[in-house]
Amino acid sequence: MLFNLRILLNNAAFRNGHNFMVRNFRCGQPLQNKVQLKGRDLLTLKNFTGEEIKYMLWLSADLKFRIKQKGEYLPLLQGKSLGMIFEKRSTRTRLSTETGFALLGGHPCFLTTQDIHLGVNESLTDTARVLSSMTDAVLARVYKQSDLDTLAKEASIPIINGLSDLYHPIQILADYLTLQEHYSSLKGLTLSWIGDGNNILHSIMMSAAKFGMHLQAATPKGYEPDASVTKLAEQYAKENGTKLLLTNDPLEAAHGGNVLITDTWISMGQEEEKKKRLQAFQGYQVTMKTAKVAASDWTFLHCLPRKPEEVDDEVFYSPRSLVFPEAENRKWTIMAVMVSLLTDYSPQLQKPKF
Repeated sequence: MLFNLRILLNNAAFRNGHNFMVRNFRCGQPLQNKVQLKGRDLLTLKNFTGEEIKYMLWLSADLKFRIKQKGEYLPLLQGKSLGMIFEKRSTRTRLSTETGFALLGGHPCFLTTQDIHLGVNESLTDTARVLSSMTDAVLARVYKQSDLDTLAKEASIPIINGLSDLYHPIQILADYLTLQEHYSSLKGLTLSWIGDGNNILHSIMMSAAKFGMHLQAATPKGYEPDASVTKLAEQYAKENGTKLLLTNDPLEAAHGGNVLITDTWISMGQEEEKKKRLQAFQGYQVTMKTAKVAASDWTFLHCLPRKPEEVDDEVFYSPRSLVFPEAENRKWTIMAVMVSLLTDYSPQLQKPKF
């Protein structure tokens, strides 16, 4: 499909904004794309092969280069609408999705629990069928993964996980794009997780080995990752020849790590556990002491919002911290997800060597 392209001359952000450093992408020869994701759901990265995830990252880099760097106008989603169901508040997920979908010519429609309450005012089955008749896709940020599974089962349009109790796949795509830009390649990197055994860690466990990345994760006793997720992650590590270490020692997890990663200790819906969790996570703050045992090229990621007890200012605001490029990449990666699930578009940028 051919699109008329126009330069966004009136948008200073495209003329004078942050430059996308294409030089950090190791580009190979253009290859015919054999990955087809149109019509799929994105509920968890365990449902996607390494090549399929790499394709979404390739598409993210392509859109970022063409729109941000070159100033092209790409109305790839013109005439399409997106239902956005948010049971939990959000800054990055909402803003990246709304602005990204609109930038591509589509119409996002934001729905809170005041507008739609999954399974309460109307059954999940009926909600899925109604949304399927009025929108082209649904992104849902929910408390229960099972609600997403039901929506996907009953809907005839793609369902995207905007966060659930078990997984947060779109965050991990942004993390990997950020690391690709910084390190030029993902293969061989060691990811060091220090924190809760939560949805972010689960999503890393469902995908890191598919890129040839090693994972060392430290969680307090009683806050380990889900047993079924761990079992599958062990299988992925074995199949891909990567290392998976699960420990209760933060320094053991950080040892030799290229990327230090943490997240909130108290997720939405866990506020009543705050006192107990703060006590359990003593010693898990990421500091320069943690970084001393990491690899010499260490960097830091945090999906935000951040609390000082999770990582101190010295690390969080250091030149090694990639948290703000990571936040921006939420936009380019969710745009790539939407384009890949709703169109036949193929990236024009040469495919990076992952």
